[in-house]
Amino acid sequence: MRVLLAALLLALVVFEVHPAAALAANPSLAKRDFQVLPKPGEKVPLGPRHYFTYAFAKPPKLGNAVMRVEIFTREGARDTSFTVKGDADMPSMRGAHAAGDQNFALSKKGVYLLPVRLVMPGDWEVSFVFQKDGKTVLRGCYLFDL
Repeated sequence: MRVLLAALLLALVVFEVHPAAALAANPSLAKRDFQVLPKPGEKVPLGPRHYFTYAFAKPPKLGNAVMRVEIFTREGARDTSFTVKGDADMPSMRGAHAAGDQNFALSKKGVYLLPVRLVMPGDWEVSFVFQKDGKTVLRGCYLFDL
């Protein structure tokens, strides 16, 4: 067993593969039935009449970060009629650092906000569930490496 572990570590060093980076870039690690979202800041379709954008308020680092979501109609008007839930976890250690689904808070400016606790370097996933009138419209996740 020790020989196998040593060989694996040697292979990672020789081929310059960082395991966390490899996992974060792998969409197959995303939660089942969740769409892998494009990079932050891009418009993401949300049903036939809406789109949303998302991003961290500041570049994420160890500690607390805030995920922001803004929802708009196709015409560009802000819409706050959705319920947005989210969670953050490490796909390679699923459940070890999950906070569980929490509702995003809605700010006075109409921005949905979720505090995210990033406790260690590695691959991370923020999941989003968008609901309107009690029906789930989209389940998506953002994979990144810290």
